Amino acid sequence: MRPKPDEFLAKQTLKVWKITAGLGALFYFLLPLGYWGVSLIWNLPGWPLYVLIAIAILLSLLNIFVIQKMQWKRWRYKIYENEVELMFGVFVVRRIIIPMIRVQHVDTRQGPILRYYNLASVTISTAATVHEIPGLSLEKADALRDHLAQLAREADPDE
Repeated sequence: MRPKPDEFLAKQTLKVWKITAGLGALFYFLLPLGYWGVSLIWNLPGWPLYVLIAIAILLSLLNIFVIQKMQWKRWRYKIYENEVELMFGVFVVRRIIIPMIRVQHVDTRQGPILRYYNLASVTISTAATVHEIPGLSLEKADALRDHLAQLAREADPDE
């Protein structure tokens, strides 16, 4: 069996993921808010509102502080001459191998939160899908993008 990939994401990526999960957790509170609105109209009991708020808080905290850390610890990648290997997942760990011959183009991506932490993601496009290596330092992402593009050009038999 092939050894696990040994390249990790930047430590700052965990902060970015926690912030993003915190913003996403706001949607958990739409259900209690909806129940509150409906309870005002139809005079429903108040106790389910407190249960829904407790569930929303629990799910938010679980996602922000447990799931994101587990995801960050398991995310790895490795660049070989003929392929890229990605390994990620919390409960179901996926290992993906992308042959260089299938790579169509490589790009870096940076949203506002990544930009604030001086991070970027590298996207690897094939005919079938787009794969992403999230949360690398900006310098490492640029170097990796250029390196992958060079390996993809060398793997192309048409050139």
